Amino acid sequence: MHPTVTAVLALVLAFQIKHLIADFYLQNAYIIENRRYYGHPAGLLHVGIHLAGSLIVLLIFATPLWLIGSLLLAEGVFHYHLDWAKDNYGANRGLTPRDAGFWHALGLDQALHQASYLAMAWAWAVWA
Repeated sequence: MHPTVTAVLALVLAFQIKHLIADFYLQNAYIIENRRYYGHPAGLLHVGIHLAGSLIVLLIFATPLWLIGSLLLAEGVFHYHLDWAKDNYGANRGLTPRDAGFWHALGLDQALHQASYLAMAWAWAVWA
């Protein structure tokens, strides 16, 4: 049985709320200042927070364990590298919130994160 459009939209909304909490309420200076260093524990912690939130969302939506593992792996790799690239882009150019380039990079970063949640919801709709 395929999920309803309402269920898929509810899943996307749940991912968006999770993202808001993880990206804007649970980050601190340690994470923000160190995510640009590849492999730094701060970036791994940030991704871990996102993955914990996604795990909760996927469990609420009765996702099979094999699919949870696949989605979390994909999200973790994508999210980590997207944030790392954005942070390096800004740091290498000395961008601050006073610069248009800072906001362009942040906007693209957030749009790509949201696109990844659409992809995850699509996978859930097809394989859950």
